[in-house]
Amino acid sequence: MATDVVEAASPASQSPSHYSQPRHFYLAVDRLHFKMETLVDLLGMAGRRPSLPMVVCCNARDDLDAVCSAASKLSHISMASLYSDLAEAERGMIFEKFKQATMRWNQDATLQSGDGIETGKDEQKSHLIVVTDACLPLLASGETPMAARVLVNYELPMKKETYTRRMATCLATDGIVINMVVGGEVVTLKNIEESSGLVIAEMPINIFEML
Repeated sequence: MATDVVEAASPASQSPSHYSQPRHFYLAVDRLHFKMETLVDLLGMAGRRPSLPMVVCCNARDDLDAVCSAASKLSHISMASLYSDLAEAERGMIFEKFKQATMRWNQDATLQSGDGIETGKDEQKSHLIVVTDACLPLLASGETPMAARVLVNYELPMKKETYTRRMATCLATDGIVINMVVGGEVVTLKNIEESSGLVIAEMPINIFEML
């Protein structure tokens, strides 16, 4: 079942770990029609961390719309999407709100690792942006990276350059990349791993071990 891959421990018993570089994982899904269910389970568990900033990358607008529709049922996650016909003002507002979420996450993580206690902000929602490659932050135009704690590649890019761009524009320096793979996509993942010099490990059963 899809829920087996994201079995939860109590969030309050875990403290975020700090790493100097991103960590890469893959999450294998048995069949394509389980993929969306698995993603929702994954977001549902990870998103129970207050203020957790997450990004889901899709290859096409249709897939972005499907992800947004499925994830909208998760009441503890504040979600936004970036698409091509989005007004510039609204795009800027989405980035600003996400930046505030990453700041809160970093502050809370510092308190937890320093004091060994929770911050008492369980009421805060985690924050999710769903985006296609065409709408990633434009660093050359002055937009800043989103610096998410978790980047989920719902669909693998076909080229390592796209994979690298997603990391550069979406992920914090100590963030986590989760690649969802079905069937033959394992070959694509291996090609990205080898050509990029990365180590992409199997995702732990308990997602809170990663956060």
